[in-house]
Amino acid sequence: MKTFLLNISSPDGKLFSGQVVSLIVRGVEGEFAVLAEHVPFITNVVPGKCIIELEDGTVKDGQTEGGMITVGKDDVTYLTAGVTFE
Repeated sequence: MKTFLLNISSPDGKLFSGQVVSLIVRGVEGEFAVLAEHVPFITNVVPGKCIIELEDGTVKDGQTEGGMITVGKDDVTYLTAGVTFE
């Protein structure tokens, strides 16, 4: 599967950086998934689930405090107050 670079940062520093297959979070208009080669956009993220599928098929399931996400051509930047993974 194709991957993209995901960077998750908070005011305290980088929380995650790596190649992923998908990211699922809840935006202001509902839950959405980002895959490789997604159409670029910017939106707010509300508190709730944050699910990341890694290159090796591992799934990181967590909770986010919300924030802002920027989906670019080859990468995604998620700025948040915090995210915790189980």
